[in-house]
Amino acid sequence: MRRGLFIPIVAVLGFVFLYAPIVSLIVFSFNESQLVTVWTGFSTKWYGELFRDPQILGAAWLSLQIAATSATIATILGTLAGIALTRLGHFRGRTALTGMASAPLVMPEVITGLSLLLLFVSMEAAFGWPAGRGFTTIVIAHTTFCMAYVTVVVRSRLVDMDRSLDEAALDLGATPLRVFFDITLPIISPALISGWLLAFTLSLDDLVIASFVSGPGASTLPMVIFSKIRLGVSPDVNALATIIIAIVALGVAGATLFGMRRAKN
Repeated sequence: MRRGLFIPIVAVLGFVFLYAPIVSLIVFSFNESQLVTVWTGFSTKWYGELFRDPQILGAAWLSLQIAATSATIATILGTLAGIALTRLGHFRGRTALTGMASAPLVMPEVITGLSLLLLFVSMEAAFGWPAGRGFTTIVIAHTTFCMAYVTVVVRSRLVDMDRSLDEAALDLGATPLRVFFDITLPIISPALISGWLLAFTLSLDDLVIASFVSGPGASTLPMVIFSKIRLGVSPDVNALATIIIAIVALGVAGATLFGMRRAKN
């Protein structure tokens, strides 16, 4: 009996350890006091302060733009790389492409950020582009490491795909481009969506690489939050974190309900 209770107890303690700080953060986001650890009463004033902070709003909008742009470009390039690695057989440079697609997955972010910084500085000195560091350099940097994750997701889906469907369409006279858009693309679309969402999340969450390749006036939301909490956590940061948690929770709940309805049908 004791052995049967050991695993549930450990699991409960583990989840409490993970989620108790998040619950505490949400509770203290409604704290009236400016001290985040001293409860003085219920208030939503910090949410109002948050939406009146131009620095937070500007950083959030910039981060969303960068994440959407990087995820879209990474999905396109990652899909092409996945198709090349699974459909083109053995070609010259395949080993190098496989290594380059896998390297960002294991490369420390500090090394990636520093190498990209040196690259951008050298390119600006040699070609005059990119002129300074900001939105463009952050998008390039995020696309570079997000593409690796998309490649892995798309490649795994293509490996499990039944090639006889493509071959049958080709035998019936369809062109390779028509086969891709009418058969391959709809089948791998869940992987494309998953890859895009993963790339979007990674880009939105990145702090280290963005700190290296950003410039004045191009501070992302994680950079602004990090700069704020260096002198201590403020209540408006708790409010911002609560909003992000709520958005993520709603997204997960919506995806779960959609999956349950689809499974019933």
